[in-house]
Amino acid sequence: MRYGASTFIWASPFSNRTLDLFDRAKAIGFDILEICVEDPETIDAPAIRDRAARTGVSITICGAFGPSRDLSSEDEAIRQGGLAYLERCIDFAADLGSPFVSGPMYAAVGNTRLLDESARREQWKRAVASLKRAAAFASERGVKLAVEPLNRFETDLVNTIDQGLRLVKDVGADNIGLLLDTFHMNIEEKDIPAAIRRAKGRIVEFHASSNDRGTPGDDHLPWRAIATALRDVGFQGPVVIEAFTSEIKEIAKAVSIWRPLAASQDALAADGLRNLRATFAE
Repeated sequence: MRYGASTFIWASPFSNRTLDLFDRAKAIGFDILEICVEDPETIDAPAIRDRAARTGVSITICGAFGPSRDLSSEDEAIRQGGLAYLERCIDFAADLGSPFVSGPMYAAVGNTRLLDESARREQWKRAVASLKRAAAFASERGVKLAVEPLNRFETDLVNTIDQGLRLVKDVGADNIGLLLDTFHMNIEEKDIPAAIRRAKGRIVEFHASSNDRGTPGDDHLPWRAIATALRDVGFQGPVVIEAFTSEIKEIAKAVSIWRPLAASQDALAADGLRNLRATFAE
């Protein structure tokens, strides 16, 4: 198993000013640094590629999908903007050696609307059509897409693993699968290990997130059963700790973190990695 840390644990947005996160991730013991592309203009691929090579830390890429990047929007201009952003993330992934781009790429995070059945069906069709185009673009560059179901408070479109599987099936591309995140699964799934098993063969990436978005393993989640389920389905992808810092106010507000969740962000990362290694080794 290979373990990664999200740049969101320490910084936002990622840029040349935060390249030292490669060294920090290496010192803690991570194999991977997951870079969230909030602003593509801050992503200096040559500088990132150089630091990754010098530290021996691999890269994965995830996207940030706000209102101007909504691939299911009724507004065609917004859909096109979202697709253009996703294509830039795909190009970054191809350039930096990330096997995939992950995230809730089907809609804007924060869309929570009581649409009627007809409107929801049309939104779903728009998301599928956009993702078909994105998957074709990614396929040409040898990149996969990992779609992330989010909890009901963050999206109204894809909340559960079963909904995610339906979306992947409707897109119908060989290079699209799922990013499973335990924070969201803890809210939406009645049985997390069973949901993981239903996603067999479609899991591209796994986010290890505690129920409070603090330290994985220092929480109430059934980590041993989760690890067993991932082994049972033959998952070989990366396990990435995603957490957020309360010190960056914009991010803290966006994910509703009103207090520190660990003694420090380094402690959160190091303790979480230790917990995961111990659990997955059993």
